[in-house]
Amino acid sequence: IAKAALKILSQNGDSQLVLCTWPADAMPELMEMMGHKEHMHAAAMPCYQTSWLCVFEAVSPYMWSYMGIAFALGISVIGAAWGIFLTGSSIVGGGIKAPRISSKNLVSIIFCEAVAIYGVIMAIIMANKIEGSLIFEVSGKLEPWQAQTMVSGWCLFAVGLSVGFSNLFCGVCVGVSGSGCALADAQRPEMFVKMLIVEIFGSALGLFGVIVGIIQANGATFPKHLG
Repeated sequence: IAKAALKILSQNGDSQLVLCTWPADAMPELMEMMGHKEHMHAAAMPCYQTSWLCVFEAVSPYMWSYMGIAFALGISVIGAAWGIFLTGSSIVGGGIKAPRISSKNLVSIIFCEAVAIYGVIMAIIMANKIEGSLIFEVSGKLEPWQAQTMVSGWCLFAVGLSVGFSNLFCGVCVGVSGSGCALADAQRPEMFVKMLIVEIFGSALGLFGVIVGIIQANGATFPKHLG
């Protein structure tokens, strides 16, 4: 006869130690059964309860997607507002001594506003990519549609970062160059066309981000009609 202390879980969730007696020849089978059950329990645990790195995988792919949309739109608007702030203050200041610059230098404001429009366009494209799916928990083995949903969420998050930061630096670039254009035009009118070319090339930086973002967004395909 062998004795074993077993941990028994009661209905209210409290654990108790119970001393049980078993035939000696039955102990190996008992230990093997207990180890098999513990292994099955560990395998059935959600991914985020076994690894800190897995917490990021356990975040809903729709959360990643909508965070990407927020970054694409929000950071683009920050870049546009920053550029308008820099250019507008210089136009107002320079227009006091040279009122003629106030009208034609508004093209710099238009270039800055285009940066925010880039973010709005990408946010609409990204939002139209999202499709509903079944709720699931991340485990050791994923179904194909579950992996596709997770990859699509990460893809849209990366698109938001690419487009958002591209437009942020584009807006700052256009704002600084537009500010210099207004001040240079106030002193020497022939400098306006030359500085305008600089602004056009600066504005193209945000367009590059939008093009790459559209290509990236094509990789985000959420599964449809799951039931």
